[in-house]
Amino acid sequence: MSDHHNHNCKNLLTSLSGFVDGDLEDALCEEIVRHMADCENCQIVINTLQKTVELYQETTEPPDVPNDVRARLFKQLNLDEFLES
Repeated sequence: MSDHHNHNCKNLLTSLSGFVDGDLEDALCEEIVRHMADCENCQIVINTLQKTVELYQETTEPPDVPNDVRARLFKQLNLDEFLES
């Protein structure tokens, strides 16, 4: 990947959230779409983010976490005080 192309990736990825949310101006959206046509790496990043957002929005309840897993996690994060007795 050329330095110029890599620079474009970094610049465009700063607007990634706005692009996925549909909050960007049309001209910037068009620039991102043109860039993605030639950049497989950015396509992967944007597709992954879009899928993550979709999955998060579909989730209505947090997943059940087994008590032993939850306890190990809280201990690892030094959050023992928040564990239910």
